[in-house]
Amino acid sequence: MQHFVIRVIVNALALWLVSTLFPSLLYFQAGGAGDFLLAGLTLGLVNAVVRPILLILTLPINIVTLGLFTLVVNAIVLQIVAALTRLETGGFFAAILASILLSIASTIISSVLGGERRDRNRA
Repeated sequence: MQHFVIRVIVNALALWLVSTLFPSLLYFQAGGAGDFLLAGLTLGLVNAVVRPILLILTLPINIVTLGLFTLVVNAIVLQIVAALTRLETGGFFAAILASILLSIASTIISSVLGGERRDRNRA
């Protein structure tokens, strides 16, 4: 449960970072902290439930494109999150770019938080 809460917070921080740095790609209609947390929760749930199904359904084209079609799947996931929350994207190609930036931001934030967690376990 603690890992899921951390994941939601990481998603919310990544959404905030990308929407602040690139407002033309990703923005909130009236974005407060609650909206970012709700979008982070929705992103976590959609990534856990819908994304694996989409990846299995698109496996043949994903193999042919050597995995590049995963970018399209990530953009679809982001569009689903946008449909369920106050999140807005600047279109499908903006969603592709925003999903790449979200992945980078999420990885950086997770590595920073993960590094602190590993240091605590060593002590």
